[in-house]
Amino acid sequence: MLLTLRTTLTRYLAPCVFAISVIALGTPCAAQDVDAPTGDGRGSIFAPSAWLVLNAPVQKQVGLKLYGFYIGELGVPVAQLDVPIRTTKFLTITPSYMHYTVPASGLNEIPQQRGRFTDSYEEQQFRIDGTVAFAAGKLEISGRNMYVRRFRPAPATDMNRYRGRAAIAYPVAVQGRVLKAFASYETFYDQGPGWNRTRIWSGATLPVNKRVFVQPSYMWERSDGARNVNYLLFGLIVNTR
Repeated sequence: MLLTLRTTLTRYLAPCVFAISVIALGTPCAAQDVDAPTGDGRGSIFAPSAWLVLNAPVQKQVGLKLYGFYIGELGVPVAQLDVPIRTTKFLTITPSYMHYTVPASGLNEIPQQRGRFTDSYEEQQFRIDGTVAFAAGKLEISGRNMYVRRFRPAPATDMNRYRGRAAIAYPVAVQGRVLKAFASYETFYDQGPGWNRTRIWSGATLPVNKRVFVQPSYMWERSDGARNVNYLLFGLIVNTR
């Protein structure tokens, strides 16, 4: 009996301990991401934004996600491709590619003091992350560690970035439908500047039917040397099957 109890506890506690360690590594002090170079100073930026994701399973353990974002106020279009690979029950590895462009008008809005940019900024990123997720009753807990290689235009040099995120989600029944409320905390480490950005994100995912979901949410972002950004986000999620 003691052996059975010890085996059961090990099975349930091991992933919890591993996920907690991942979350701790991801946070020096801790829905798909928009990644324009933003964040404190001359008042906050209010940026109503929209995004669309098409989710197409390729195999039982492999998926394909195509994202399109548009960050209002800054005029930033973003394209992203993810290939999530579920390697175990608790761990998913996701290589991805992102491309975005910030117009000169958006660049002038970002600094604490108004800039005088005349050219746009374009960046490409290769990213790979590992996400550990598990459930404690109905509560879903996840920790994500991401490595980013940023390919920047000259005279800027390419650089590495680390992103760590901890998140929770909980299903709530409302008038016969089940929505999923979520919240997350994310921190960034850039090669050179160090820990220079944090994000707090919360919202809910609501089903329209079996394949279509909407996701209203709010994100607050702080970055060193730049203005805080308040994102009011509206997302549309479409599963192809």
